[in-house]
Amino acid sequence: MPCPALPDGFDFTDPDLLHHRVPLPEFAELRAAEPVRWIPQPANIAGFQDEGYWAVTRHADVRYVSTHPEIFSSTLNTAIIRFNEHMNRDSIDAQRLILLNMDPPEHTRVRQIVQRGFTPRAIRALEDRLRDRAQAIVAGARAHSGPFDFVTEVACELPLQAIAELIGIPQDDRVKIFEWSNKMIAYDDPEYAITEQVGAESAAELIAYAMGMAAERKQCPAHDIVSTLVAAEDEGNLNSDEFGFFVLMLSVAGNETTRNAITHGMHAFLTHPEQWELYKRERPSTAAEEIVRWATPVNAFQRTATQDTELGGKLIRKGDRVGIFYASANHDPEVFENPDVFDVMRDPNPHLGFGGGGPHYCLGKSLAVLEIDLIFNAIADAMPNLTLTGDPRRLRSAWINGVKELRVTAS
Repeated sequence: MPCPALPDGFDFTDPDLLHHRVPLPEFAELRAAEPVRWIPQPANIAGFQDEGYWAVTRHADVRYVSTHPEIFSSTLNTAIIRFNEHMNRDSIDAQRLILLNMDPPEHTRVRQIVQRGFTPRAIRALEDRLRDRAQAIVAGARAHSGPFDFVTEVACELPLQAIAELIGIPQDDRVKIFEWSNKMIAYDDPEYAITEQVGAESAAELIAYAMGMAAERKQCPAHDIVSTLVAAEDEGNLNSDEFGFFVLMLSVAGNETTRNAITHGMHAFLTHPEQWELYKRERPSTAAEEIVRWATPVNAFQRTATQDTELGGKLIRKGDRVGIFYASANHDPEVFENPDVFDVMRDPNPHLGFGGGGPHYCLGKSLAVLEIDLIFNAIADAMPNLTLTGDPRRLRSAWINGVKELRVTAS
């Protein structure tokens, strides 16, 4: 087996890398030659007291890690593959209270409660309101006489409104949720000048806001999701702390990821005009899944080995961190025909953009798919001749495939 031709010191979690591109050629090298590879890092550069991680790049291996939480833990070092050198152990351990960073059986208990808010009935109840909001968002963007930023004018708004509608955040408070979530994930990007302290303070403010909502509903239950989740703790509902951390997770996992999927999807359509014409003509139900595969907003999460184990022919030691690279899995030619082609008619499409299965499969998948469908239908109806006026400006991040700005015009 040939050795993959990676430059010395190449690190798939280097925030400068994702600032410029997703490393698809390097992923292809690893999938073909060394699908599980040790990636060394300088001590503590990622916030962990170790010397690196295993990069897992094949679709089958990412699924295996994702579906075996007894071997690959989300709790031990959290699911975030890279913080920074200033992150201390106490701050990492505090994040174990977030559902994303739990293992069964605690994860099972909390997820069984919160998934009450994501039933098909609950999502259907939002559809008409979100359709109206999508159409209003696009109408507002169309009113611009010249170029505008698709991210702020279109992509940001519907995911924020969807999460706020789901948990009943008043309209006047929704901008706060957006600002807090932005600050929590922007610590790697110097343009935002967001320090770790500012990010932590934003997280604390969001948690406090959500805990306040929970306290109000316990005193005066209403016919909403918050009451369903918190009003009767002794009947298996969330306590105030758990609800606060649940809203924290939603603000990032539901808001940031869907926003970036929409932005990448629009860029893909405008750089593949034949696909945009096909979409406008056919409105295929398969489009949203292909947009998520293509975008893969979360490039990677991690797990930590709970025992010595073998994966991809490599011996992984207890305590080793294991990076599961969804962007690589979603371009695996063993699973996808012509994986580097953007094809909104792709079916079947077993992508891992919503996770690799197992206990952490995306709770809000159906809501995200609905949002993507609604916004692109609205764009196709009201702004069918949208054009690019500049290249996307990417977020500097170790694990989020994000876009800060995408200039377009509704000519």
